[in-house]
Amino acid sequence: MISAILFDKDGTLFDFQLSWSAWAKAFLRDVADGNDLRAAHLGNLLGFDWQAARFREDSCVIAGTDDDIISILIPEMPGVSRDEIKLRIGLAAAEAPMSEVVPLAPFLDGLKARGLRVGVATNDTESTARAHLEAVKVLDRFDFVTGADSGHGAKPGPGMCLAFAAAFEVPPGEVLMVGDSLHDLHAGRAAGMRTLAVLTGVAGADALSPNADFVLPSIAALPDLLGPDNRLKPTGHLS
Repeated sequence: MISAILFDKDGTLFDFQLSWSAWAKAFLRDVADGNDLRAAHLGNLLGFDWQAARFREDSCVIAGTDDDIISILIPEMPGVSRDEIKLRIGLAAAEAPMSEVVPLAPFLDGLKARGLRVGVATNDTESTARAHLEAVKVLDRFDFVTGADSGHGAKPGPGMCLAFAAAFEVPPGEVLMVGDSLHDLHAGRAAGMRTLAVLTGVAGADALSPNADFVLPSIAALPDLLGPDNRLKPTGHLS
């Protein structure tokens, strides 16, 4: 039986390419002082194709933290401190237009009506996560929101997942971790949770399925995976 569901944010609740390509364009143009050629160079280092406005599967932005991004950019930005880059990342991220994979309010209301606890665990900062959820008017639907700076570590470590389970005294085996990246799936499995991969990020089913109990096109199909008693059905199991 599933008692609680923990969601990754970007690529899971929000379409990754649609949402974060706009952030990448704004942020890279900012740190490149408006020089598009330099912005394209910096984007390539982060796994972002400036011309196509799309992230590659190996991009550190997909599942990494702000510190991962900063570590790549700092050698390219002499005289600029880590704190300044972090501030610029945060300012651009707060303005990124989040594209919901499904209308999240009714989707989450449906899960809550089943008696399920729901949470978000992201390698983004907690403040940015809360801002994005509030922007689409669903922050109040979540029982738990944690980011890489919340004190539980970052994914693929299990800290966020274990903190969610502990907060509601739910056995990890009764929690479903839902994400679009290997970091999400590894975190869930390390915590002893069931794992569901969705394909609204950048990684494909071939990469995700060996580490997932289930693979679905998006969270839209998640309610159909749950029986009346919140037991997981066998449909959607691709690994």
